[in-house]
Amino acid sequence: MPIEIISPPRKLTIPARYRDTIKLLFIAKHALGDGSRDTVDGDHAVYHREVRDVLESLGLNVTAANSPEILFNKPDVDFVFSLLNRGGYLNSELMMPTLCTRLGVPYLGATPILRGLSDDKHLMKMAARARGVPTADSAIFRRNAPIDPITDWSAERYVVKPNASSASWGVSAENDWAGVKNAIVQLHADGHDALVEPFLSGIDVELPVIGARKAQFLPLMRFDHDTEVLRTYAEKRGFESSEAKLVQETDPDFIAKVQELTSKLLPELWPFDYGRFEFRLNPATGEINFLEVNLQCNIWSQRVIGRAAVIAGISYPELLETILAGAMARQGVIELDDQDW
Repeated sequence: MPIEIISPPRKLTIPARYRDTIKLLFIAKHALGDGSRDTVDGDHAVYHREVRDVLESLGLNVTAANSPEILFNKPDVDFVFSLLNRGGYLNSELMMPTLCTRLGVPYLGATPILRGLSDDKHLMKMAARARGVPTADSAIFRRNAPIDPITDWSAERYVVKPNASSASWGVSAENDWAGVKNAIVQLHADGHDALVEPFLSGIDVELPVIGARKAQFLPLMRFDHDTEVLRTYAEKRGFESSEAKLVQETDPDFIAKVQELTSKLLPELWPFDYGRFEFRLNPATGEINFLEVNLQCNIWSQRVIGRAAVIAGISYPELLETILAGAMARQGVIELDDQDW
């Protein structure tokens, strides 16, 4: 069943009658920090503090925490806004929604099983293929399973990546099977399943999606960069400068194409509160391939969703309030005066 799309995107507000009563728990690794950059997490520390400041500016009763232990017993809160997506162990993205589900506390994001599907890049690629979305060949190498050579497809260059990581951590490009196998072995030793794909010449194209009952497409964004290189973890965390330039995609036909492909994927993951659908575009040939979905991805003002919202005329505080209002209304925490959500 198709998911209804609101176009153009619109703002939602939390009615004033709830602002003094809603108890919001905000959890992030650096939620208690002062907003300074971190030596390990880079600008994530800045990001977490900025989100907390915005949430407090909405007039809600915000409690901040930096670890999941606060949800081992039921806290006195009405809603959980968690950015604890990387806990330092495999599949940690599922921890917070699972703890909230156990306690029956409404939370931002998506259910644990949907988070699991989106965070397993291999399974999401299979879902995309089943939906008729163009997706490059790939092979999964689970830990403690044989590492047999790939026989049903080949490539001049390969990309090896953790199957469930973020921000390009652990990603490498390899030229032959020996290099691929060594990279797989290293990822297994680090505790990760490994995904192998052909290297796709091109640039990254990303469509941010927010929503509640209905979905909203924000402006399509693209990273203009060398088509023969991979963007790195150090770039994405702000540890080194990047030549990749984030800009708005303006070709209406291409925008419509990406929105069409994303619409095919939405029923696999709906409902969720915000996410980013990523594709690889070869500017020379026009070929496009689905890469991955990041539900509850980086929502900092300086990243894709925040920048796209501003282009759509939605300020960063308005973006967070829109997402939060839709999430709380979807789960019955509040009723919205605006019924078209």
